[in-house]
Amino acid sequence: MRRQGYEFQVSKPTVIYKEIDGKKHEPMERVVIDIPERFSGIVIEKLGRRKGELIGMNSLKGGNVRLDFSVPARGLFGYRSEFMTDTKGEGILNTIFDGYAPYKGDIPSRQQGSLVAFEDGEAVTYGLYNAQERGTLFIEPGTKVYRGMIVGENSRPGDIDVNVCKKKHVTNMRAAGSDEALRLVPPKKLSLEEALEFIADDELVEVTPKNIRLRKRILDIGERKRRQNKKA
Repeated sequence: MRRQGYEFQVSKPTVIYKEIDGKKHEPMERVVIDIPERFSGIVIEKLGRRKGELIGMNSLKGGNVRLDFSVPARGLFGYRSEFMTDTKGEGILNTIFDGYAPYKGDIPSRQQGSLVAFEDGEAVTYGLYNAQERGTLFIEPGTKVYRGMIVGENSRPGDIDVNVCKKKHVTNMRAAGSDEALRLVPPKKLSLEEALEFIADDELVEVTPKNIRLRKRILDIGERKRRQNKKA
């Protein structure tokens, strides 16, 4: 597929549930983690949010500890990259399927919305500078965008359509401070795993041989709003 230049789109991953004795069950993972003891608190906290249960904790040589968890498989989506960040690359994480168990309840997902490109074109510094006030950007100047493409994460709930292709209006007048360089915060680059964890049910990850992009399932702004109004 890479040689032929194909692309494909991936939705948010889901696990396969089973009904056992009339109750909803979900797949579980046995997670064994070896980390320096100073990182144990943050790891236990993060996996606790993901409905993980600490089964055992043992001390190892060199100031390390081994943590034994039982975690819902869906709770591990996107966690490995977060784990490496939290443990500064010093942690070792291994998992193995551990059967099915009663459904553990909802796992909190992101509360923030998305920043969605308003039109087709090429992102420019001026448009991105205005958009970054709304949240965290995923792209940089010169990136080709299309209508419905996700270009960042909104700092608040709900999606916002932004025009990252908007250029500064040119005049023959110069005002004090108007020519100051626009400074952009470096964009957040998402790995494939991070992108899959980030997207909502109405979004897709677009994978090509050269890029990983995020997009809305429905690209047209008007159609998206009509669907949302019908659900409301």
